Amino acid sequence: MSIVHFLPQDAIVLQLDASSSEQVIRVLGNRLHKLGLVKDGFVEATLRREADMPTGLPLGGEINAAIPHVDIEYVNRSSLALATLTTPVVFYNMVEPDEAVPVRLVIMLALDQPKSQIEMLQQVSALLQQPELVDRLMMAQSPADALGMLAAA
Repeated sequence: MSIVHFLPQDAIVLQLDASSSEQVIRVLGNRLHKLGLVKDGFVEATLRREADMPTGLPLGGEINAAIPHVDIEYVNRSSLALATLTTPVVFYNMVEPDEAVPVRLVIMLALDQPKSQIEMLQQVSALLQQPELVDRLMMAQSPADALGMLAAA
């Protein structure tokens, strides 16, 4: 399945002006909750997991990403949420947890099957390894634009 299949237009937030990774997680998690895709407790569980197992991902360019996610028990239906940020917020590196990563692209995973987490992480990682696509996503003018870019990738 394509990323686009799991990413509702209402779960895309472009040019979010956030002051912290917590705020980004809350905004995206609340969008998924409002859509009925995740359960009560999803946001708090995601924040706890992020504190223990960070998800910041340096991409080697000006734009870095984060892929916050949580256990399947908090998910009603597999879905994603995406945010581009006006200014970077600090997430911590998933490989080097003490290293701060200034992030401007966040793709939140809410998956209801353990196996699907690995597959979706691979798809998201492949997307993030395309610098031109990442740059275009950062310039997207509407959620529909962002979905179109992802569909064409």
